Amino acid sequence: MSTNRQPLPTLSMYSITAKLITHLESAITKEFGEGAKSFIRNGIEAFGLARAKLISDQATFEGEIHCLASYLPNHTVATKGLELDQQSIYPWMAQLFAHVTKEIVDHYGEAGKHAVREGVRTFGEVRGQGIAKRAKHMGYANDLEQYLPNYDMGRSDLFEFENVFTEGNIDQTFTKCPFGQQWVDDEMGEYGILYCEMIDPAVAKGFNPDIEVEHDQYVIKEGVCHFQFTLKGKKGKSND
Repeated sequence: MSTNRQPLPTLSMYSITAKLITHLESAITKEFGEGAKSFIRNGIEAFGLARAKLISDQATFEGEIHCLASYLPNHTVATKGLELDQQSIYPWMAQLFAHVTKEIVDHYGEAGKHAVREGVRTFGEVRGQGIAKRAKHMGYANDLEQYLPNYDMGRSDLFEFENVFTEGNIDQTFTKCPFGQQWVDDEMGEYGILYCEMIDPAVAKGFNPDIEVEHDQYVIKEGVCHFQFTLKGKKGKSND
């Protein structure tokens, strides 16, 4: 049952980016110990301390609890001329993820890939749980019809996509994605794909464990991303 409540605001990409790095750190240190933080730090430095400082400060301002600040020297400042940009942060997230992942994978190999995937999985599931709360706030069940309308991340015009809704199914095609395109442009696809393979199934599972996601095409590989979201078994949990 719907209400007259206003939708909760979407999360900014600054908060989402800081959250992602925090989940990566948790999974990586769980697998390899505290010593692995030096490789995370190397990745953040390769991305750029000034940009990382801007992301960290804004995420903190927005109330996000994260680890990014702990990797920044005390004297780090955002370079003059850098400012909050609701467009640039999308490719920035892709680059920060790729640089951190490269350090981990290049050092730890397949085990590093596994740890990165695990970090993306927990990150995605937490976000999905948040989307379910957003739907509940509006008085809706966490069924397939409410998944995209209550999504936690705003879509900029850097994305181009089409959704086709049928009963119990969403067919979604992205012809333009700033994350995938940035990894292609930077020749970082082997690292970016670890995010692409995990994120949508994880977010959907966090929202409703009965949603199955088939991701059979990727911007990194085929030039487009194609998904099928299907609700199996139980209906969405009532939030009346």
